[in-house]
Amino acid sequence: MPRIAGVDIPNDKRIVISLTYIYGVGGHHSEAILKEAGIEHDVRAKNLTEDEISRIAAVIDRNYIVEGQLRRQVNQNVARLRDIQCYRGVRHRRGLPVRGQRTRTNARTRKGPKKTVAGKKGVKELRS
Repeated sequence: MPRIAGVDIPNDKRIVISLTYIYGVGGHHSEAILKEAGIEHDVRAKNLTEDEISRIAAVIDRNYIVEGQLRRQVNQNVARLRDIQCYRGVRHRRGLPVRGQRTRTNARTRKGPKKTVAGKKGVKELRS
């Protein structure tokens, strides 16, 4: 398995797909990296030479923020929003959707499993 930017990328996939296993590199960036490094998209990761791997790593180091540094940057951005107590920061703090989605139904990914609340007692039950 070739190791690029601290990540073992899969051997048996095309290199354009394998690069997407690096946090911060998607399909578009993967193609741009390979174009700049001068490597074909259809080559399997296991067939890359050491020189090609080093060229890919050099392009990523020079032009992209990936893996730990990117995760740290995203977490700092969220922490800044929380600290200044803007609307988005409050939504992050409460674990609710940040980008305007509805929360009356759906939003289970952010809110977690349902927490059932007991219903109100009826009028008849109170009189007896």
